[in-house]
Amino acid sequence: MSDATAPIARRVIARGRVQGVFFRASTRDEAVRAGVSGWVRNRPDGAVEAWLEGTPQAVATVEDWIRRGGPPRAHVEDVEVASQTPAGRVGFDVQ
Repeated sequence: MSDATAPIARRVIARGRVQGVFFRASTRDEAVRAGVSGWVRNRPDGAVEAWLEGTPQAVATVEDWIRRGGPPRAHVEDVEVASQTPAGRVGFDVQ
């Protein structure tokens, strides 16, 4: 596999007004549209955490959507991204 198609994984934490604004469902929709596997969940601290896994371009598409603010009612103030080892996930879950 070339580097452009070899799977990567990112752990993304979005902070701000990200709970109660359809952030998780919208993230799932964006991930499925981009061909990204993983999951998204609310955190007890009010943030939303996502595991994104797929090609570098696909993961970047979803990460950029989160950085740009996510769904219309959300207000993302900070995004933390960490590279991870791909886990071979299939599908995308809202937890």
